[in-house]
Amino acid sequence: MRIGYIGLGIMGRPCVLNLLKAGFDVSVWARKRQSADDVLAAGAAWVASPAELAGQVDVLVTNVSDTADVEAVLLGEQGAAHGARPGLVCVDMSTIAPNGARRIAAALEKKGIDFLDCPVSGGEVGAVNGTLTIMAGGKAEALEKARPALQAMGQTITHIGASGAGQVAKACNQIAVAVGVAAVAEIVKLAKACDVNPAPVRAALMGGFAQSRVLDVHGQRMIDDNYAPGFKAKLHAKDMHIVIDTAREQGISLPAAERTMQLIDQLVAQGDGELDSSAIARLIWQQN
Repeated sequence: MRIGYIGLGIMGRPCVLNLLKAGFDVSVWARKRQSADDVLAAGAAWVASPAELAGQVDVLVTNVSDTADVEAVLLGEQGAAHGARPGLVCVDMSTIAPNGARRIAAALEKKGIDFLDCPVSGGEVGAVNGTLTIMAGGKAEALEKARPALQAMGQTITHIGASGAGQVAKACNQIAVAVGVAAVAEIVKLAKACDVNPAPVRAALMGGFAQSRVLDVHGQRMIDDNYAPGFKAKLHAKDMHIVIDTAREQGISLPAAERTMQLIDQLVAQGDGELDSSAIARLIWQQN
């Protein structure tokens, strides 16, 4: 199976390296060629455009910033759709709007191309270790064709439903993480207000029903007051706007998610968008 990969950021580069380690023939394209240096040294091939890349591979993976970027590399002037052969499976591992994923899927289907929206959870560590959680939307048969490549990058692959469903699952994931971070910040705040050390409080909660990955990882970040990015606030802000926009399209309110989005937006607005989004703890602690 020949794999194409577009987008060689902190998630894309380790994913390509894992595909190469698994023995796949991988070709790549990125806006900045220097971002491909590591993967080219490891054996990947460089291709001049998304259109040219799509004509050479069986599965094309994209991992870029937002909906507009996915549309550009797949449907734009030099986009993959202009060079692809019928039967190509496009796998988008970006986090984009569910309706955007549906729109892209419909446009590609007209050209005989299958599209899977496959956002991921697990961050850079999961990408490096090949243990990402992958949430797939699209045709089951397209997922089965792409599965060998996905297994080189992820540990858990779940078919959520039709096009856009993967992005809905990712939006739900981002709610759980964001609201969970706010809850952990309030745990630390209450403990400190009562002159109780939050470290053993966290340790106790990790042994009970309140235990969670968010409490584990972000609770420790807050105790250490160390917000080196695992997931940058500016990216979490983008994702939370997708969450709230999607909810509004459905005519529903998500008050906890909206409140947390506002905190992340505030963090970004004050110039801290490069910090981990769990730095909203500082804002929560400043409130009465």
